[in-house]
Amino acid sequence: MPAKPMNDDPEGSAAPSADENGATVKDGGTTTEGGGATAEDGRTTAERGGATAEDGRTTTEGGGTATPAGESTTPAAGSTTPTTGATAPATGSITPDEAVTPLIRGIAVLRELTEADGTLSLSGLERATRLARSTVDRITATLARMGYVRVDGRDVHLSPRLMELGNAYLAALRLPSLLASRADALADELDESVSLAVADRDGIRFIHQATRRRAMSLSFRIGDLLPVERTAPGPLFATEWTTADWQRWRERRAADPRDLSFTAVPPRKYGADERDDETFVSRTQEAAANGWALDDQLIEPGLVAVSVPVRSPHTPPAHRPPACVASVVSHTSRHTAHSLRTTLLPRLQAAVAQMEGELDRTPPPPPGTPPSDLALWTGASKQQLGRDFIESLARGLTVLTAFGEARPELTLTEVAQATGLARATARRALITYEHLNLVTQTDDRTFALTPQVLSLGFPPLSRTTLPDIAHPHLADLTSRIHESTSLAVLSDSGEEIQYTARVATGRVMSVNITVGTRLPAHVTALGRVLLSDRTTTTDTDTLTSIRSQGYALVDEELEEGLRAIAVPIRDRSGRVVSALNTAMHASRHTLRECVTDLLPELTTTATRIESDLHTATRYTHVPLT
Repeated sequence: MPAKPMNDDPEGSAAPSADENGATVKDGGTTTEGGGATAEDGRTTAERGGATAEDGRTTTEGGGTATPAGESTTPAAGSTTPTTGATAPATGSITPDEAVTPLIRGIAVLRELTEADGTLSLSGLERATRLARSTVDRITATLARMGYVRVDGRDVHLSPRLMELGNAYLAALRLPSLLASRADALADELDESVSLAVADRDGIRFIHQATRRRAMSLSFRIGDLLPVERTAPGPLFATEWTTADWQRWRERRAADPRDLSFTAVPPRKYGADERDDETFVSRTQEAAANGWALDDQLIEPGLVAVSVPVRSPHTPPAHRPPACVASVVSHTSRHTAHSLRTTLLPRLQAAVAQMEGELDRTPPPPPGTPPSDLALWTGASKQQLGRDFIESLARGLTVLTAFGEARPELTLTEVAQATGLARATARRALITYEHLNLVTQTDDRTFALTPQVLSLGFPPLSRTTLPDIAHPHLADLTSRIHESTSLAVLSDSGEEIQYTARVATGRVMSVNITVGTRLPAHVTALGRVLLSDRTTTTDTDTLTSIRSQGYALVDEELEEGLRAIAVPIRDRSGRVVSALNTAMHASRHTLRECVTDLLPELTTTATRIESDLHTATRYTHVPLT
């Protein structure tokens, strides 16, 4: 690839030239492995060959160590698994020469934020990833530009838009779209939690949850990773393991006997021993013979589950590995493991038969129009933000969004066309993702996303609520218009509104309303917007007008001197589920100014909230309160 001026240097080195991802090149584009660029922490680095550690050994950019004798290396900086395991490169894995260093570091930041339940301070990220503070600042600035994180003072928060990465995997998988409704129906029928999980190397990862809301309820989230040996689905997946798979599992068990790398489950009080390994082998043999498996309080006391594999009809009859596993999960106060097997297992098996029928009847998705030029926007951001924007990181992340329902597997050429990137750039991103176990290459030289894409923020974000989504947007709106802003929903009766989020402005005289407050719907701007979406034969001219113009303006009807204007918040189907308003004393804005000055700001904010809401609700349920 021809060299070009370095306008995207990942670490601010003073190299003479670089390719699209910041690699030092010379002699016609050959990457130098000992390039000697100076990193921000003052150490001498090579773009792929690595930094010189204090003990004189050469370390890889991802934090791994490559010794002259080929000794074992450490995982990439910021990886969520300290040794082997399902969420990071295996011990001894050396970063490929063509891997994109900024992309490795950006993924490390996202994984650390995920492990911290979505929020971590900048200094905390610096410690967790072992990256220089200036590097962390640039990565978070780039991720913020993409809408994937939000920087609030010294804290970094994951943003709902990041879920588009997990959505790409779930869309390509198709199983949640096809099977979620049947899992939900089974949960309603049994009044128990039902989950769908897929295999993720030597773990299982949830792709759907239908959870019963009780005082004693389950806390697992979509995207959570659990060790196979402590679950009911695990033995069913292990029936398909090769000798190499069993060896990898034993190495992980030896390296992490207390399951500290699986943060979704309580760590073992004591390390596992050989008897535990033998028990799992026996459970796998029983699962192969029975066609189902039990979890009798393996994760924690009181938690029991029964699982049945859902097999894809589109694989050869002689070998049909599970496409996923369906589980019914309960508590010993409601069911013992024995009663799960005798009482609920037959109903689970019947539901699984229906799921398999659904898979059999559903044709492949129509081709549709493939995306194109997904990454072209990054050039303008680089022009605007300069060094604070790491273009190679942003372009690399867009590669994941090239996959989808009609695009579960893509060739290198198709990835390049979808993103608008050069083939060499797309290839290096895919090499990096293979190293990080986020992408796998199939036998026919196509690429597919792995379940580990869900490790990039999906678990904490899958439990977000509409007030959580709206609050930062309300804060931004309040800072722009210098008036208090609120979000509200309609009560079940339709007679009242309930405030669910609010950001007050710092004025001596302001509207005194708190979250949870209820007011009559028909005399408030919020209520009229919400009522206008309910089409009835008794609609008034006022509600009809509000529905057509897209906003409601109320002048001193609830209280003298109080003026308010509100706009709707719509879900993915276009239904109004909430409303956004600002309220102020009538002396601060005329009725005309409310429409000309405040309404455009409200509409812009509503659009941003809706965008996040639509991303978050594609495969998860977002509570309105």
